Amino acid sequence: MPKYKITIDKEACIGCGACKNSCPENFELNEDGKAYVKKSEVTEISCNKEAEDVCPVDAIKVKEIT
Repeated sequence: MPKYKITIDKEACIGCGACKNSCPENFELNEDGKAYVKKSEVTEISCNKEAEDVCPVDAIKVKEIT
């Protein structure tokens, strides 16, 4: 079963909340307004891939790891 690593480029993040809206079970906004991942390694992509796709500044990356 594949595993996936989810990362956010904090410098690129503009805090728009698109990731949180598309995947609230794994994305939140910090008190500084930037997004963070609740679980950075998952076995199911689920809505994490959608969060990557909707990020307007491409700050989210979902990569398969071995």
